[in-house]
Amino acid sequence: MPDLLLELLSEEIPARMQARAAEDLKRLVTGGLVERGLTYAQAAAFATPRRLTLALTDLSPRSPDLREERKGPRTDAPEAAVEGFLRSTGLTRDQLEIRADKKAQAFFAVATRPGREAAGIVAETVEATVRDFPWPKSMRWGTGALRWVRPLHSILCTLSTEIGADVVHFEIDGIVAGDVTHGHRFMAPDPLVVRTFEDYANKLRHAFVHIDPAERAEQIAHDAAQLAFAQGLEVVEDPALLAEIAGLVEWPVVLMGRIEERFLTLPPEVLQTSMKAHQKFLSVRNPGSGRIEGYIVVANRETADHGAAILAGNARVLAARLSDAAFFWKNDLATTLDDMAAKLAAVTFHNKLGSQADRIARIAALARELAPAVGADPDLAERAARLAKADLASQMVYEFPELQGVMGRYYAERAGEAAEVATAAAEHHSP
Repeated sequence: MPDLLLELLSEEIPARMQARAAEDLKRLVTGGLVERGLTYAQAAAFATPRRLTLALTDLSPRSPDLREERKGPRTDAPEAAVEGFLRSTGLTRDQLEIRADKKAQAFFAVATRPGREAAGIVAETVEATVRDFPWPKSMRWGTGALRWVRPLHSILCTLSTEIGADVVHFEIDGIVAGDVTHGHRFMAPDPLVVRTFEDYANKLRHAFVHIDPAERAEQIAHDAAQLAFAQGLEVVEDPALLAEIAGLVEWPVVLMGRIEERFLTLPPEVLQTSMKAHQKFLSVRNPGSGRIEGYIVVANRETADHGAAILAGNARVLAARLSDAAFFWKNDLATTLDDMAAKLAAVTFHNKLGSQADRIARIAALARELAPAVGADPDLAERAARLAKADLASQMVYEFPELQGVMGRYYAERAGEAAEVATAAAEHHSP
């Protein structure tokens, strides 16, 4: 039985959409094939920044013949009813079967619809899938009507057996399906003729493309850990960021840089968040001190200078980002938490419940009232309630909202507040 290979090659697919798109491709194509009468043994879908790939094994060579029965009028029914039934079925009276039906004899029309070849069903299914693909956002380009997440360049579609492979012929808005793909955009852009999935995966690997995102993520994690270990450091685990980075590259080349000494006094969370949000860098930590001292850059190509220019360029951009963070940190430390909390009077909490300052006043009153019931100090409880959300008015949290609470702890500690107050600022966002 044949194996199906399908690739949709386009401009860069946003990393956040790739995993869902691969699953949607598998679901829609396999569902369409089964609905049209084909079966398969296994299905696997893959995504890179430029391509979606689907591989099916042991696909049915054709759909089964279908026997359809349709009950007609009774044999003693008026002639007009029988004639109408004959016209609707396209049969003659001699072709009808007569069977017992309850207390009378009735006419039955029996027809056999022959099965279809797999190639035709695949072509029909893939075209329907591509035209109605559920991208969160899509676009049109040129003069065509087709919508895709980014301009679609080519479609590879083959059915292969032990004796050879055939192209599944169809066309979608001028894009003709074939047996050609392309390797890495920069390092191996020439066309590659492929037949089977194994042939496809091997040729792309030699053309600097890893089609499996899990494999790319594993390679990035391994190479990053090796680079960090060589300098006595460790990579801060971040599975979500690792998966996103794997969706940005087809051929991951892992590089490591060091953070300038002048930025190492910033809180580790600030360094991590700034590098993650703006640069998509993995953070590298000193296991002894806990300081974030380096970062991992993942390039999408190999270079003659072994990434020196890439690292230098990223270091310049990072320095600018961290200079901004250092500016926010300095300004926030020059502002008291009470002054920050006062600014929340201008921030609406709810149009019927007042400002954030009004909300905080209510929380503080409740904290003081409830503190004795749990053995807490009423003064500390009220103080913690009044300052817990103060960092919402800080420049750092304005830039990085995910640091709310985290920065509140740092500002409270720097201001000499009680440890309980600082802890409350950090933990009151927790569920």
